[in-house]
Amino acid sequence: MSVDTSIEHSVSAAHALVEQLEAYGVEYVFGTCGHTNIALLDALSGSSIGFVIARHEQAAAHAADGYARASGRPGVLLAHVGPGMMNAVTGVATAAMDSVPLVAISGDVPSYYHGRHPHQEVNLHADADQAAIYRPFVKRAWHVHRAEDLGRFAERAFWTATSGRPGAVLLNVPMDLFSRPVARTAHPLPAETPAPDLPASSAARIATLLAGADRPLIYLGGGLREGAGRDALLEIAEHLDIPIVHSLMGKGAVPDRHPLLLGMPGFWGLETTNDYAREADVVLALATRFAETDASSWDPGHTWNLEAPGSRLIQIDIDPAEIGRNYPVEIGAVADVTLAVQAIARAVREADPVARPELRDRIRAARTALFAGSRERGRAGDFPLRPERILNDLRDALPAEAVLVTDVGWNKNGVAQCYELPPEGRFITPGGASTMGFGPAAAVGVQIAWPGRVVVALVGDGGMSAQLPAVPMAVERGLPVIFVVMNNRAHGTIADLQAANFGGTYGCEFRDPDGRAYSPDFAAFAESCGADGYPVAGPGDLLPALRSAIARRRPAVLDVPMVNEPVPAPGHWNIKDIYQGVFPEA
Repeated sequence: MSVDTSIEHSVSAAHALVEQLEAYGVEYVFGTCGHTNIALLDALSGSSIGFVIARHEQAAAHAADGYARASGRPGVLLAHVGPGMMNAVTGVATAAMDSVPLVAISGDVPSYYHGRHPHQEVNLHADADQAAIYRPFVKRAWHVHRAEDLGRFAERAFWTATSGRPGAVLLNVPMDLFSRPVARTAHPLPAETPAPDLPASSAARIATLLAGADRPLIYLGGGLREGAGRDALLEIAEHLDIPIVHSLMGKGAVPDRHPLLLGMPGFWGLETTNDYAREADVVLALATRFAETDASSWDPGHTWNLEAPGSRLIQIDIDPAEIGRNYPVEIGAVADVTLAVQAIARAVREADPVARPELRDRIRAARTALFAGSRERGRAGDFPLRPERILNDLRDALPAEAVLVTDVGWNKNGVAQCYELPPEGRFITPGGASTMGFGPAAAVGVQIAWPGRVVVALVGDGGMSAQLPAVPMAVERGLPVIFVVMNNRAHGTIADLQAANFGGTYGCEFRDPDGRAYSPDFAAFAESCGADGYPVAGPGDLLPALRSAIARRRPAVLDVPMVNEPVPAPGHWNIKDIYQGVFPEA
């Protein structure tokens, strides 16, 4: 087969793609090697872009996700054909469901062998259609048919991942196209991309509804962070004395000690929070999808009662599909949430200020009792440690700007509920998919994005076991990630559910052949990888271990034995009805 080298200024498509990634400001690509993508890796080797080897594609995807959440730039993932890109499915879907911009690039079988079932082709029922595996959850999947199209498709991929509601995309490339020559052609991203604003007339109407409400409430999702948007949000809330609740993903958007913050609603929400949400007459919902756990399975008797007479929902989201998905809407606006709250704040200034001192007192009492109660329970000297003791020691040891990257279980739900996050801190968690195994590798990506901050992966032993590759990844990159393993020798949350509803924990606890509780020695594993290992052997060991790990600025694993106790769940989750044989009417 001859290769046409007559194209002026031609390079391989792989080199052209790397030049394009550099032009887009890509700093890192996360992934694993394979015979279908080494042409791209070779092109990366001479570039300014770092390649982060992950040892497993799910770890690579979670690390790219964590990097994107921390840096604000799209994460870039490189995977191999067939089993490689299929290993990454869980990580890419996690990013997609949490609206995290991620560009997945997968190698594929040679274009001229399509459908002949070459090595590692995904075939059986649909020849060489591996991109179809990703289509249910990515914003779009491109399969490149010609090398000349790769640059144009890559531009579309980055634009799609970052515009509107951010999310994951797939760029699927047959391996021979990476090696084919192409002309150097610029594919710039749009130079200016104004976000959709909220019309002044709509902002004025929203301000009027909020000012005239008896029990207004602001419900905040994960799409609003520090800066002008949060300042405007607090201006609205403080001018009209409107309490604020946040979704799981929204924790930390408003400081935990703010006098109008009620906390998280739903299954793990406080009784006070759920009571106020249920009785609210005007709800301003900002960049949130009313997830099941934050809405007590949409049962109007527990959290949101937005179909009741007199209730009005104002929902603002960048994604029109979310408007009215779960509750009827009075005003539905497709807009950038930061611009929207700024417009509402300008309109609210025209209204008379409102004071609700009794409400503030009620919020202060509930929140103070929450944090004080958790602190008190965390003083217990029991061993294995109670989970709230672990959270206590973390709060005492970590600097205010530390980042907690959690997995699922106590480390997610308990932190969201009762960990008092400092205003400078950050809480990063897998919300939509609630993915076990997210925390360890995502923390590596976060540390790459924020090299000067203390980053803690707070995970269970199940989640740590699922993503052991995160530790050597941190060692290889010289990243001082602190992996704190809350080790109850079980998939603890599910064991609690099974024990409460079926009277046993079969299949949920880790046991050796003699039936004794079993766990790997995670501290010894850390040492074997070249990280620091801290086996916590008594109730007083954790705090000094944390302080040592923070001071040493090296990768470290703290293996912390923990009792298995459930996170307090004042709200409602329909799964408990199902376990008891109670089903909603059709």
